[in-house]
Amino acid sequence: MKTFAILILFVISSTFLMYCTKTDQVIGGTTPTPTPPPPVSTSTLVSYKTPTAPNIDGSVESIWDSAAKLSIVPTVPNPGNNLFTGYIGDEYPATIQSMYDDSNIYFLVQYADNTNSVYVSTWYFDPGKKLWAQEPSSNAYDVNGNITRNGFGEDKLAMLWNIDFSTPKFISETCYGSCHVFTPYTDFSVTPAVVKANASGNHYTNGASEKIDMWWAHLSRDVIFNQMDDQYQDWAGGPTVTNLVGGSGNGRHVDGITVSGASSTWPYAPTYTSVTPPQGALNNRQNLKLNGNGASVSVPLWIIPNASNYYYILATDTLAGGKAVKITGVDSTGLLTYAGGTIDPTVGTDYQRTGDPVTGGDGPKCFPSYIASPLLGGRADITCSAVYTGSGWIIEYKRKLRTGDTLKQDVDFSSLQDQQFGLAIWNQSNNQHGIQPNLLLTFKK
Repeated sequence: MKTFAILILFVISSTFLMYCTKTDQVIGGTTPTPTPPPPVSTSTLVSYKTPTAPNIDGSVESIWDSAAKLSIVPTVPNPGNNLFTGYIGDEYPATIQSMYDDSNIYFLVQYADNTNSVYVSTWYFDPGKKLWAQEPSSNAYDVNGNITRNGFGEDKLAMLWNIDFSTPKFISETCYGSCHVFTPYTDFSVTPAVVKANASGNHYTNGASEKIDMWWAHLSRDVIFNQMDDQYQDWAGGPTVTNLVGGSGNGRHVDGITVSGASSTWPYAPTYTSVTPPQGALNNRQNLKLNGNGASVSVPLWIIPNASNYYYILATDTLAGGKAVKITGVDSTGLLTYAGGTIDPTVGTDYQRTGDPVTGGDGPKCFPSYIASPLLGGRADITCSAVYTGSGWIIEYKRKLRTGDTLKQDVDFSSLQDQQFGLAIWNQSNNQHGIQPNLLLTFKK
């Protein structure tokens, strides 16, 4: 009996010791080893189910720590014909994270950028020519390829999705699948009609049933209203129109409208089933005659007198009682007239270029190039917040898993199926952009 009691005590002691030395046991109140971060992918974005929705405010909450990062390097390609001259090979390393809940899908994109490019094609006065002009939206070069002026373009982000997996080329080419660079078109404005080269490029799909969802974040304008522009691409406006009436095709449209045909005058642009009310960014530009009867010149349409360092004008400010005033006249010295006053750009340099001819800026009172108004209807499906940190961008956005779209212009995430996508980043440019194709979104259920 004594031997048996000793054996029982030994077994109990050993079992107790075993449980007290398990790797997940907390001893003496010490902090357990933290869970390692999810792995980083270079081609697949995993969207995690979240019990708590992140705030779409451009701040990185701790809830994002559990979402794996997709690490990408969008790179500016060389499509030819000097279209992307000066930007080719530029890289914009970025990370993407995603989460979803029963209603929405959420995204977080972060990337480094040493400039906050929100002053887009600013209006300035050229004292040499005595004319008002706009800064180039991309870098300008002379005939020898030397840069003559840094671009005043915009920082932008875009994502493209294959709606209902309808575009076969998207599987292998994603955003390249609908890009038609230098595709010739027929010019029916002359008789006989002639085939012309296209100096740039347009987006349209390659079949009548193919559609691509395009999310377009303009980081100087749409985010004023916490929005990302929801657009789509299709076959209409491409060869279905241009092969009949000519013109360079463009199948990129805003949500909520469809193409019904083409206009009867050159360049025979697509016509639409409905016309949406003014929204988004509108050009702040008009043509007036010098001294009322001279040559026609371009000048700003609206300004805010004596305002400084402003890069947009709200559409509401152009209404009766708003802060903006309409320019009604310009003379041969550049003097602008509006109801109640004038702007003389030759007094001081507030309305002129400043600093180095290539890298310099504009005076503090130079005028914005666009009028900003919120997106409406289907274009407003995506809520977005973008914050410039001083060294880069934090872009946070969400959209319903399934929108109210009935025209097949939005990708549907509600089935939690894998989705192919591509991503593009613009850095202080209008057209030239870095591209990362062939990406895949999956859902961790």
